[in-house]
Amino acid sequence: MRHVALSGWILAGLMFSAGLLAGCVQEKRRIEPTVVPNILLGPMTIAVAPALNQSGATEFDPSRFADLMASELGQADGIKVIPVSRVLGVLAAQGVDRVESQSHARDVSILLGADAILVFAVTEYDPYDPPRIAISAQLYGSRPFRGSGALDPVALSKETGLASSATGQGPRGLLAESQRVFDASHDSVIEEVKEFAACRGGKVSPYGWRRFLVSQQDYIRFCCHATIRVLLNSGKEAHLADMTRER
Repeated sequence: MRHVALSGWILAGLMFSAGLLAGCVQEKRRIEPTVVPNILLGPMTIAVAPALNQSGATEFDPSRFADLMASELGQADGIKVIPVSRVLGVLAAQGVDRVESQSHARDVSILLGADAILVFAVTEYDPYDPPRIAISAQLYGSRPFRGSGALDPVALSKETGLASSATGQGPRGLLAESQRVFDASHDSVIEEVKEFAACRGGKVSPYGWRRFLVSQQDYIRFCCHATIRVLLNSGKEAHLADMTRER
């Protein structure tokens, strides 16, 4: 009898543990931020330009910042990324180290065979806890027409105000933009960081989710991830709602 009772307790314990595990899996799926949805643009190839440092800070490498942006962009659904090194190669051949205008962005993306190019500036950079980073990002290019069911060029022209060509490839212009200050002294930003950390190994660090505040690189990743979500899903006016929500 004692053996039967003990077996019953063990079985109950295993079932309880399985229930907890299932709950964790469901919770992770609920807040899963690893794969960025791509509602606005659809499948396309995007190049990433080196970051423009407009913050006055000297503690970060613009090319490394852009590498992190490209890494996060690579997590987006249906997006192929042309790395920063190839963009730097094209710029070096032109005798410059940055994208200098919208028309220049268009030319560089064409040379790279990209549908679009992501150009962004870091306008504030204070990485110390609580970190504060501001990013202004623009996506220049055109969404490719990939046949029936992929994209309606007429709908595209209505959405963006850009006329579509006969081949379905519209003129290259501003597809989306985002402008936001990621200030970790705000509760709303902390909640986003916690969700991001839940799927990026926050629990394995001695700092827990706070790793994404105390590590400059990890906080930059969070900021890049949030910027890309806006660019791919909300369009030109997304940053207005984003900034209103943060306040």
